Amino acid sequence: MDIINIIFALASIALGCFGWLAPRYTMQTLEMQAGASTMATSEIRASAGCLFVGMGVGALLLSTPAAYTMLGFCWLGAATGRLTSLLFDGRSRKKIVFFVVEASVGLTAIAINL
Repeated sequence: MDIINIIFALASIALGCFGWLAPRYTMQTLEMQAGASTMATSEIRASAGCLFVGMGVGALLLSTPAAYTMLGFCWLGAATGRLTSLLFDGRSRKKIVFFVVEASVGLTAIAINL
């Protein structure tokens, strides 16, 4: 279980680094566009970037079942938002793949740590 927890935390950090350090690439991947201000870039750095970095670093530093469970709840929260989009905004292959990954990480992290 420890190795799975560490992999999920490191995956959170790695994915977060893309949003944090490569926000334009992340926006392109997510099919988003920047507006007249830099707020979109700021939001990607914060919500798709450092939030995930912080989640992963925090889980690794605390290294407790509760910390890894919370990491799972965060991923499951992302999956819930993605599912909402699939239901109300339309489907795409990319959204479905992202949902499956988010739900899988979230549910697995919760299941092995509770």
